[in-house]
Amino acid sequence: MDEEIPELRELRSIPVTPRGLTPAISAPPSQLHSPSLTRSPLLTPTGGGGGGGIKTPARTSGARTPLRTPRFMTPLASPMRRAVVSMRGYLEDVGHLTRLDPQDQWLPITESRNGNAYYSAFHTLSSGVGFQALVLPVAFTFLGWTWGIICLTIAFIWQMYTLWILIQLHESVPGTRYCRYLQLTMATFGEKLGKAVALFPTMYLSAGTCTALIIVGGGSLKLFFEIVCGPNCGSKPLTAIEWYLVFVCLAVVMAQLPNLNSIAGISLIGAVTAVIYCTMIWTISVAKGRLPGVSYEPVKAKSDIARVLGVLNALGIIAFAFRGHNLVLEIQATMPSTLKHPSHVPMWRGVKVAYLIIALCLYPIALGGYWAYGNMIPPNGVLTALYAFHTKDTARSLLGLTTLLVVINCLSCFQIYAMPVFDDMESGYTSKHNKPCPRWLRSGFRAFFGGVAFLIAVAFPFLSSMAGLIGGIALPVTLAYPCFMWALIKKPERYSAMWYINWGLGCLGVLLSILLVAGGIWSLIDTGLKLHFFKPN
Repeated sequence: MDEEIPELRELRSIPVTPRGLTPAISAPPSQLHSPSLTRSPLLTPTGGGGGGGIKTPARTSGARTPLRTPRFMTPLASPMRRAVVSMRGYLEDVGHLTRLDPQDQWLPITESRNGNAYYSAFHTLSSGVGFQALVLPVAFTFLGWTWGIICLTIAFIWQMYTLWILIQLHESVPGTRYCRYLQLTMATFGEKLGKAVALFPTMYLSAGTCTALIIVGGGSLKLFFEIVCGPNCGSKPLTAIEWYLVFVCLAVVMAQLPNLNSIAGISLIGAVTAVIYCTMIWTISVAKGRLPGVSYEPVKAKSDIARVLGVLNALGIIAFAFRGHNLVLEIQATMPSTLKHPSHVPMWRGVKVAYLIIALCLYPIALGGYWAYGNMIPPNGVLTALYAFHTKDTARSLLGLTTLLVVINCLSCFQIYAMPVFDDMESGYTSKHNKPCPRWLRSGFRAFFGGVAFLIAVAFPFLSSMAGLIGGIALPVTLAYPCFMWALIKKPERYSAMWYINWGLGCLGVLLSILLVAGGIWSLIDTGLKLHFFKPN
């Protein structure tokens, strides 16, 4: 008690106290902030002189003077002792004993801490399922039925385990919350090494995904206009670059919402649209039947090296489908947390529901898309195959609705993946000036990021087809680093099962990442003649 209560003066950002959970305080309000409480007067014996008598405060008519704490050992059952115990329970219940960075109350990720299990499910589902699921059938063309299903299942189980690890490590040190992935890596590996191994992959994953969303979303806008306008449309269509710009403008306008909790509704819309269009795409593809002459034999490569690198590229595509671990700690940071009600409970509850739905989306679209198109599926995935092979025998309304849902989902996913970048930008300002970022500057930061992502999308319009390379670079964030962090923070007994599991999976993840990056680079070089810089289609 002597050491914990003075820390209250250092706190600035504190979760809102839930109504109905505040325990009764038997001490008068004037004593709750009394300096005497911080010096443990109850344990201080009476000083010498004066006969050791108890001084009773004088009472005046019409006024009540607060009682001073008596300077002798208070009995356990005394009112003051009960007051101190009650206040301690109150502070533990509302989480005041958790040390929080005052700067957190100014940043987009931790500005609001009223999240719950529903928000967790919305954000996780929005970030966990999307356009990357549409490329999964391409991985099966290299792996075949058996190995495709096995690899997809192993990756799903592995990433669920590392997801659980991150949720548990959010408050692994008593009194501290690691609200960002980078904070946890620096606390585990040291500041320099933590930044070196995690800063680039996490920022690359956020910015690279936003750029790919611009490409997919802008291209889908262009396709939606063509479907709605029809083949006999007389209006002059916009170019691909102009559609990219339209998408970026819409995304930047939506990005003006202040913090991560404020976009929970947008994440819900993104999650619902992703589930609907994934279901529509594989349902239409399966209903139309297999294409004539479809084959399920793995793609024949020119050499053994090419075949191995093709398999690695397929594994990278599967790894990219399970991106989103760089947002787990950030999502959990939006929740209140107390000793009696820790944040990992509602977070894990929401994640379990979200990933059950994600599995119900990924497996059907991977298996159904591969069954319908086999080795004839285009490199860009099952959505491109739907328009390439079923434009004439599918209603325009269904094609248009599917495309519109893809656009809405891309706009929604852009918000949650851009939030770590916004948070990093504003963190630099608040650290330097020790005050919150002005509203006009916050809007400027977000517009600037949208402009940079637009330029990258125009310069590298083929980025959305580089799922294998992106997956390889981001794989340690998802599958390797959490295992190392658990082993270093929790320190399981040497040579125990948990020790072998975490060190083994961590080392395997790093090795696999190196191989996947090599496979992705090979794929890029192999198709280099088909890539056109600054020429989006």
